[in-house]
Amino acid sequence: MRKEFKILLFALVVSGCGKYQKIVKSNDYNYKYEQAVIYYKNGDYNRAMPLFNELSTAMKGTLNIQEINFYYAYCNYSIGDNMMAAYLFRNYTLNFPNSKHTEECAYMVAYCYYIEAPTYSLDDTNTHRAIKELQAFADRYPTSKRVEKCNILIDELRNKLSLKAYENAKQYYTTSNYRSAIISLNNVLIDFPSFDNREELHFLIVKSTYLLAINSISIKVEERINATLDAYSHFKDNYPASNYLEELESIYKKSKTLLTELKQNKNEI
Repeated sequence: MRKEFKILLFALVVSGCGKYQKIVKSNDYNYKYEQAVIYYKNGDYNRAMPLFNELSTAMKGTLNIQEINFYYAYCNYSIGDNMMAAYLFRNYTLNFPNSKHTEECAYMVAYCYYIEAPTYSLDDTNTHRAIKELQAFADRYPTSKRVEKCNILIDELRNKLSLKAYENAKQYYTTSNYRSAIISLNNVLIDFPSFDNREELHFLIVKSTYLLAINSISIKVEERINATLDAYSHFKDNYPASNYLEELESIYKKSKTLLTELKQNKNEI
């Protein structure tokens, strides 16, 4: 029974391959288009795609050309070739600006870049590109039902960028590059106002300014200690119940003591 099943399955495969080759070799483009659509709707994108590729050239100027290009772009998307799909979806919007599919294709350009956006620890080129494309779609189609989804995806992508910026800033701190840490931590606060853990960023800024001060040449110490005290005051005003305050209180007392010593030394001179 199993042997007979295998023989039957093989025969069906051979028959299917034979039929597909006949379609490929056919000069009847309308028939080829009909079969390509059937393959597409059955989820057989690898067979549909070469047919639509050929038809996109052979049937230019015909009534079916918009649908052919639409299906061809989605075939590439469906097999995971997102960058080619984005290119084809964009071409569709340029070539057929008044089509019923134009808005959808414009959205799919952005969505393909969104899919290609990596985890936050990797290169963020496609993340920036995806945000740009999603925002461009929202600006172009402000009343579209897809705008809400665009905003959700933009927030997700910006969260990736904020995590990357945060990790980079924290890396400066852990490697004792305090000056760069202060700049980078402040940039995260400015560039990503909705970043979740702003309290930790301010905490690290206080610590970084203090550690930078005590490791500075003598003529820079007073200025940087004052910066530490300013950062501490800002932290305490904004996070009066923070668990970090106990540690920062110690830094505050050390900073005040150091500042007093510096002023005394100045008076003695």
